Amino acid sequence: MTAASAEPPADAARTADPRTTAGRPFDELLAEAAEADVDGWDFSWLDGRATEQRPSWGYLRRMSALMAGARVAVDVQTGGGEVLAEVPALAPTTYATEGWPPNLALARRTLQPLGVSVVEAAEDGPLPFPDETFDLVVSRHPNVVGWAEVARVLQPGGVYFSQQIGPGSNRELTEFFLGPQTYGPEREPETARRELTAAGLVLDELRAESLVVTFADVGAVVYFIRKVIWAVPDFTVEKYHDTLLALHEHIQRHGRFESHAQRMLVVAHKPSV
Repeated sequence: MTAASAEPPADAARTADPRTTAGRPFDELLAEAAEADVDGWDFSWLDGRATEQRPSWGYLRRMSALMAGARVAVDVQTGGGEVLAEVPALAPTTYATEGWPPNLALARRTLQPLGVSVVEAAEDGPLPFPDETFDLVVSRHPNVVGWAEVARVLQPGGVYFSQQIGPGSNRELTEFFLGPQTYGPEREPETARRELTAAGLVLDELRAESLVVTFADVGAVVYFIRKVIWAVPDFTVEKYHDTLLALHEHIQRHGRFESHAQRMLVVAHKPSV
């Protein structure tokens, strides 16, 4: 499954309006969120119910500028293709990869009418392309980054542009359900620097930001966890009913539940021969 977060495709933050759910019964909010469709990475269901602050670098804007100047490009782990579909001018030849079947089907419906070739590829496997195919590789919130594969499919001088999920993203939410957690170095900026350099790439830009996420009702939390399954991997409404009730009461007292998403921008290139 492509990694993602509460961040929907657009670069503008959503505005939460607690009035949309204020006063609704706990069980009603749970039932509504439990039945909502969570395929793909369209987060419009959360309009008025959750917000996520945007990174300052503007991923979609910068990626669109790179696409406009590219010849052959690929969006790795595209999810449902929602972000790529917002690019005003795609490269003349554009591919997308996805490995999770529900998202793969959605990406094909979304992107093929735009002329994008959508290819099935496991997130932890080789990219199904010949060496030095692309002058641009992009990826938003990849779950796994195969640096050696990125380097292999990039042409000399080609660019890798990616927004990634940083360590302990939304830890406040995860730990509300699971208690204190330990977080490994896999998503640390310095790990990305070390691994991409070892793969033969040259780092051009590396930035990290912590961004405020708010949930205005418990249903928004249930929807988010059902969609972003690594936040609480064993989640079911039944198993965590009492925790959800405590969360509902917290939101009733404080008007929201606040967490923090960790985001990292990585820009690199393959040296010219």
